[in-house]
Amino acid sequence: MPSEETLRADLVAASHALHARGWVANHDGNVTARLGDHFLSTPTAVSKCAVRPEMLIVVDHDAQVVQGTRKGFSELKLHLAAYALRPDIGCVIHAHPPTATGFAVANIELGPPFMAEPVVSLGRRIPLVPFSMSPDLGALADADALMLANHGVLTVGPDLETALLRMELVEHIARIALVARQLGGPVALPDDLIDQLQKKHEGIFDKTVEAPVEKWSKPGGSAAGIVAAALKRHS
Repeated sequence: MPSEETLRADLVAASHALHARGWVANHDGNVTARLGDHFLSTPTAVSKCAVRPEMLIVVDHDAQVVQGTRKGFSELKLHLAAYALRPDIGCVIHAHPPTATGFAVANIELGPPFMAEPVVSLGRRIPLVPFSMSPDLGALADADALMLANHGVLTVGPDLETALLRMELVEHIARIALVARQLGGPVALPDDLIDQLQKKHEGIFDKTVEAPVEKWSKPGGSAAGIVAAALKRHS
């Protein structure tokens, strides 16, 4: 595990990259990372281009700020639910890359894989999660990137670099898909090839599902409750 100083620097770099690439605007987007039994997080109401290491906050599994002077963002529990579901997740990024988010707000999935490389990196499917103020993240049991209907994109990874690269790849695929649709639509890869690529993906990226696959908004299934149970099991 990297030191807190290194993690803060990496989180700031990721935040700046989101803004520089045009994937967030205003105070959009948020980035978090595991920090022991707590979570390092960007604060609310700060442009991602202006985030500095000393601005970051540390939150507990109840989404309460335990270190730092700024407030947490409103979607913290979404991040906490992802961490609770999969202990292998070290970082979570939410952003609004324009093309992928365009598909998400149109409620259109990117469809079956039409290129080999993205399957190795992301798996056979980038699920489109139906719109909700408390989205069901159960699809993360089998995926590392989600398109959130009417909202944006969420990616996870063992580290910030991987989560950021996955965000980049989702947007890249979406741009290609949009052009292909203008030319008659992308042609999916053969099923047997997709199966082979999926096995390669699973061999590289191991997903460990810890918590029940359920909405964190359900009674007894809140993000805080799921995280607390997961941390208790590892204490």
